[in-house]
Amino acid sequence: MCSWCWAFRPALNALRASLPQDIHFTPLLGGLAADSDMPMPEAQREALQATWRRIQRSVPGTEFNFDFWRNRIPRRSTWPACRAVIAADAHDQAEAMIHAIQRAYYLEARNPSDETTLITLAATLGIPRNDFAMRLNHPETHAELARQIAACRALGVEAFPSLVLDLDDGRWPIPVEYRDPEAMRNTIESLLAFSD
Repeated sequence: MCSWCWAFRPALNALRASLPQDIHFTPLLGGLAADSDMPMPEAQREALQATWRRIQRSVPGTEFNFDFWRNRIPRRSTWPACRAVIAADAHDQAEAMIHAIQRAYYLEARNPSDETTLITLAATLGIPRNDFAMRLNHPETHAELARQIAACRALGVEAFPSLVLDLDDGRWPIPVEYRDPEAMRNTIESLLAFSD
């Protein structure tokens, strides 16, 4: 549910496709906003809409459906979506769930803070509803989200999206380039060459 991560998706996909096979990519969920049933304050709604517009100017081709702000009751609550990714991972569908959540939120104006939305998305991926609903709020799922948030902090991640190259001799932040995946690949290759 990070709008900058949505904008980064094409560049990230291109980067991943261009990296050597022996580089293992490990996505981590950062959490962003804890569970809440409270409607998002108007000032925050306006700030996020302004962010969407800024992203559209900065990263051409990024689409948003602003009907979300007119037709839904937004909440600042991203942990349900994070847990949905973890629950989907039990069925090897984590990446597909991330994309389904992003499409639902940014293009279809659906609310991925709502468990009913997440359960419906899981079903479209072929994940059994009952199993997914059970996993969504299972204590192990909560624990895994806490582990991933802690792992992000241990890597020094303070913003999303972020990339960190983890090598034997250290961890190296990779500057995120929304329109230039080749620049990210060149940085990674330089660090790999330096560490050899």
